[in-house]
Amino acid sequence: METRSQIHARAFVKAWTGFVVLALYLPIVCGALAGLSKGRYFGFPVRIFSTEWWGKTVASLEIQTLVQNSLLIAFIVTLVSVFFAFFGALAFARYDWKGRRLFQKAILLPVFFPQPVLGLALLLWFNAIGINPSWQTAVIAHLVWIVPVVTLVIAIQVYSFDPTLEEAARDLGASRWFILKEITLPILWPGIWSGALFAFLLSWGNFPLSLYTAGVDSTIPKWLYSKMVAGYSPMVPALGTMSTLSAATLLLAGGLVIMILRRRQRDA
Repeated sequence: METRSQIHARAFVKAWTGFVVLALYLPIVCGALAGLSKGRYFGFPVRIFSTEWWGKTVASLEIQTLVQNSLLIAFIVTLVSVFFAFFGALAFARYDWKGRRLFQKAILLPVFFPQPVLGLALLLWFNAIGINPSWQTAVIAHLVWIVPVVTLVIAIQVYSFDPTLEEAARDLGASRWFILKEITLPILWPGIWSGALFAFLLSWGNFPLSLYTAGVDSTIPKWLYSKMVAGYSPMVPALGTMSTLSAATLLLAGGLVIMILRRRQRDA
């Protein structure tokens, strides 16, 4: 039977958890209400609810271009990040080789580097070599910061990898390609999928790097910032809410896929 102090501690934890959740999601709820208000400026309580601004946001050609740019950048960044991070994670956590410690430190450096400073440095570098900023340079900028993050995510899965499985397959005469396809990849799939989710969401919502390196090719975070600074429209909270809901849906779907992959591993 719980003591009075345990009951009070449990109640405190629940209350604190509720406060944290409220502090995290209240701004998102306010943004959603602002997008559903018929008025041009947000006022609480909302007098008249309307989906007018959501409809205008979906029908806007400018918004459609922004979504296309953001999706294009995020997809390319995801594919390239996962490709390089997969081999980087094996080098980071699986194999022991000369220069491994230096490689591990070099991988961590961009993660802790301030993104605005990194974006400005990349912009100066692009200008120095005569490259005009565009969505392609934004892809490069995103990769500089996101590849290390994805490498660390996949490396977590690699650390739990049992190398004796590969050695047993090698002793039985399996080729390197067969070992990679039938043993290494299936075991690392949860980490690879997690890294892909991280890469897509970090690129989709990245503002500092896109601000400096995307040039005239605007993305959703850049557009939201520019409209908040000048020329505010209720399409801002509407688009922000749509973007947040899309990211949350993708995150939940990705989490479900990871659970299925790990369950298959346990059952195998």
